Amino acid sequence: MSAEPDTAALAAAKAPSLAEIEALADAAFAGLPEGFRALCAGVRIVVDDFPDEETLAEMECESEFDLLGLFRGVGLAQAGEVVTGQMPNAVWLYRRPLLDYWAEHDETLGHLVAHVLVHEIGHHFGLSDEDMARIEAAAEIA
Repeated sequence: MSAEPDTAALAAAKAPSLAEIEALADAAFAGLPEGFRALCAGVRIVVDDFPDEETLAEMECESEFDLLGLFRGVGLAQAGEVVTGQMPNAVWLYRRPLLDYWAEHDETLGHLVAHVLVHEIGHHFGLSDEDMARIEAAAEIA
């Protein structure tokens, strides 16, 4: 016997805002292993609704929903001398594509945000998919 859905709560529910996705990302980051977080000093987490047109073209996306997140900057594997005018390293999370993906899959939004965050930070380190999976498994993610 399944529980009845809380129709009042569903009727009042709204899609998470940019600030709420950012809070999920901050919580996910805080749950990552301490040594991993320490190496991320200076990496900003930015949440936007969609990638900009330049990013979509650069990444050869067919749709604005194709990209869930992106690392921009100089990864540790390529780190060298800082160039004047260089933008700080940042992980971009895209709210609308994340919500679209979430609606189509059976996982929590918190887990999805954490997964994309770990994957994009992994680019900062030059990690393999296997390395990222180990870090994600060690994380304390809701």
